[in-house]
Amino acid sequence: MTHKSHHAHAAPTMSETLKNYVGGAWIAGSGDGTPLLDPVTGEELVRVSSEGLDLDQAFTFARDKGGAALRAQTYAARAALLGEIVKVLKAKSDDYYAISTQNSGTTKADSGMDIEGALFTLSYFAKLGASLGDARALPDGDGYSLNKDGGFRAQHVLTPTRGLALFINAFNFPAWGLWEKAAPALLSGVPVIIKPATATAWLTQRMVADVIAAGVLPEGALSVICGSARGLLDRIQPFDVVSFTGSADTAAKLRAHPTFVERSARINVEADSLNSALLAPSAAPGTGAFDAFITEVTREMTIKSGQKCTAIRRAFVPAAHFDAAAEALRAKLAKITVGNPRNETVRMGSLVSRDQRDSVLAGLAALRRDTELLFDGSATQLVDADPTVAAIVAPHLLGLRKDDAPSVHDIEVFGPVATLIPYRDEAHALSLARRGGGSLVASVYSDDDAETARLALDLADTHGRVHAVSGAVAKAHTGHGNVMPQSLHGGPGRAGGGEELGGLRALAFYHRRAAIQAPAGAFEHLPKPAAPATK
Repeated sequence: MTHKSHHAHAAPTMSETLKNYVGGAWIAGSGDGTPLLDPVTGEELVRVSSEGLDLDQAFTFARDKGGAALRAQTYAARAALLGEIVKVLKAKSDDYYAISTQNSGTTKADSGMDIEGALFTLSYFAKLGASLGDARALPDGDGYSLNKDGGFRAQHVLTPTRGLALFINAFNFPAWGLWEKAAPALLSGVPVIIKPATATAWLTQRMVADVIAAGVLPEGALSVICGSARGLLDRIQPFDVVSFTGSADTAAKLRAHPTFVERSARINVEADSLNSALLAPSAAPGTGAFDAFITEVTREMTIKSGQKCTAIRRAFVPAAHFDAAAEALRAKLAKITVGNPRNETVRMGSLVSRDQRDSVLAGLAALRRDTELLFDGSATQLVDADPTVAAIVAPHLLGLRKDDAPSVHDIEVFGPVATLIPYRDEAHALSLARRGGGSLVASVYSDDDAETARLALDLADTHGRVHAVSGAVAKAHTGHGNVMPQSLHGGPGRAGGGEELGGLRALAFYHRRAAIQAPAGAFEHLPKPAAPATK
């Protein structure tokens, strides 16, 4: 289906204020706006402002116009829309890589993790949604009889919520962060309003602009607000849903908002996470598992300059192997070239801003009070970058030899920093991992399948995902920090208690569950009980 096309302005010139797309129109915010900078050169790129927008009209338009149009379509039809979005974005991918380098300071490989990850996730949900066919609601489990002769029965069903989905996103994944949430929302039949993090909003805004210009989606199905989030939660109604990615402190403030306390609107949170890598007791130096552990810790410290919510922050090793692991990690980190991502020799680029650089350095200083410095990134020579201007911090590996240092289990440094921590035995290792208070992911490194399974199950109650690696799959596994749409993304406790992705599980957040009790004959006209939303 082709819908009316809305064209945003051409590519912005320097210092142009990016427009917001709300109420079916492109609208510039008032005032001077907030500048978005190149974190390597300090150059101003564009500005954003959401001041003066009619938020009431924007939210009503999305709910009434976009929601009604999406719900009128089947799951298969909406899945086809996701497929069309993929085509639009693929055709513009060169533009997105250029914006990512300019605004996020990322290397081509790191930009690809964001951009290609977004395309893969959209494609996955397009294929998954096609399998749901022409239904407009989903069964949840099997039906059951409520009386002796079976003439009166019950069936739980999932129907799309009659509201909108508001996404308040983090700065580190402006492409994937949008589409990993928007794909299941749109597939479910729920319109989306995206509020990207200000520092890197350009890429999100451009992707939305290209999709709107292509006329792929019904009016009101997708909106973007760049700038302040002020007033957004005030417009949330009981059947709207909110998904937030960011700090635990901000999440706590959001949860106290009346929209959640008094109106019981639904919120999903992904917050802080002190993720772990655990070298199993059997994985001695020289084994495939040991080598995989060294490779993955190095990679997770340096990919996207450590700015991933799933990055390894704590690396646990048997005490007897501490020195060997430290030496192996030092050797790997010493080979990482750091600097301007426009230089093809650079493997690790910039943090997203000088403010983020200051935050990383402050966190590093706090951890240094309890740890020793095993690899000092401050001695690294930056390539094609002025350290007095660029928001670059080279990798730092810390070591903790004493038994108790609460800071390493409490302070998340959102950058290229990790702490190597020894453990006495398996029980001690597990207790240390759990001191993170709930994390998005832990990875286990062992060549012993029984040991792997045991450790994975023991970690499962405090982690949203457990990623196990052996020497045999060292080149085939998907990566400790890579979030795959087939698997759950989220974590308990400190990590926010939220759940995203996980295949069709992702659709549950955008649906309402109800029990239908009716004569048996009515069940011939209800969705068939195949429980697709929980597979």
